[in-house]
Amino acid sequence: MSRINSFPEPKIDCPFEDVYAPSDDTYLIIDYFTECINENYFDGLDIKNIKKILDMGTGTGIIALFLREVTKRVINFSPQIFASDILENAIKCAKLNESSNNLEKNITFIQSDLFKSFPANLKDSFNVIIFNPPYLPSLRYNNHVQVKKGIDNSWNGGEKGFEIFVEFISQAKSFLDSSQNFYIYYISSSVANFQNIIEQIENCGFKNTILKKKHVFFEDIILNRLEK
Repeated sequence: MSRINSFPEPKIDCPFEDVYAPSDDTYLIIDYFTECINENYFDGLDIKNIKKILDMGTGTGIIALFLREVTKRVINFSPQIFASDILENAIKCAKLNESSNNLEKNITFIQSDLFKSFPANLKDSFNVIIFNPPYLPSLRYNNHVQVKKGIDNSWNGGEKGFEIFVEFISQAKSFLDSSQNFYIYYISSSVANFQNIIEQIENCGFKNTILKKKHVFFEDIILNRLEK
């Protein structure tokens, strides 16, 4: 089985100030996928059974574009790829990068606050979901009312840092294909109370596995995988 150990790095431009540019957490995800995807398996999942992948909070679109490049190099890997973001400018940015990488109309984009604007026909359909969520505690509260604008959406995970993610996993359950094995990949930070996150994950019926860690400045960023 040959690994996908090289790929054309997507050309990424980020002309919008409120869109999160690729950073260490982004590349922690991409590096892991580079290591664990081969001609037969996607991190242990049979590659032929993966029909739909979602890149939640796509930002510049780099992860969705990376996966699209992988589909061009693995014969049996041909999922529909979806990318969503709460920000209109992120969707614009990702579409610009899709065009600059000559991948027009190969990715389905959805502007949505988590799953709130997803069509009903996408329920029970995703085999893999990737989410690099806002995972830092908020510094901007006024009388317990959150003030969040623009680029804050990329880092502000709520008062304790994990409220957005907890909302995500509670909604994600309805959109996963539970008839077979599925994975959710997400980033967390040592700054947030990880034990609280684990408790919330277990309450939603998921098992958590830590895949990779990287120390950056004041925190460890952690790549995790959820499964049933």
